[in-house]
Amino acid sequence: MSAPARRPDAARNRTRIVEAARAALAESPHVHLNEIAKRAGVGQGTLYRNFPNREALLAEVYRRDVEELVTAAPALLAEHQPVEALRHWLDQVIDYAEIKRGVLAALEPTAWQDLVVQSHNPIEGALTHLLDAGKTAGSIRTDVDAPGVLLLIGYLSRLERKEWKTTARPLMNVILDGLRRQDADR
Repeated sequence: MSAPARRPDAARNRTRIVEAARAALAESPHVHLNEIAKRAGVGQGTLYRNFPNREALLAEVYRRDVEELVTAAPALLAEHQPVEALRHWLDQVIDYAEIKRGVLAALEPTAWQDLVVQSHNPIEGALTHLLDAGKTAGSIRTDVDAPGVLLLIGYLSRLERKEWKTTARPLMNVILDGLRRQDADR
């Protein structure tokens, strides 16, 4: 009889753990699981029941961020004109990239390579959806594609952590301005 009541609690605990890990990784890639458990307000046993090791938790943070980026694209297009939707999505990419940097720095190379490969196609698909909407509306250049834009965005990874907050968004604005059709209304 108590099992159904625990399932929502367990789901909430898992969500709190992932959110605490995400917040901790935004601050530093050198975060310990016991610190994440404290931030989430759960015991270490609860953390380890959900995530048997550090890599499993970090992989879940990464997967959830990718999922949020992918599902954001159509939702943003439903609310905004294509260029504005793309701007909001690129803002989310900035936030995602900051967390991604912490996740990838904390994972073993083979584990993060698998995650990056799995996330590339869905992210590229979401960006293609946004770019195609802008091209159709006449506000995005027709000679750009998602792989090229992702290549440009990838250069943001060269920023030092201390430069990220002040430099990443202005550089992303340069990328967005470069994507706009020159004859389109701004």
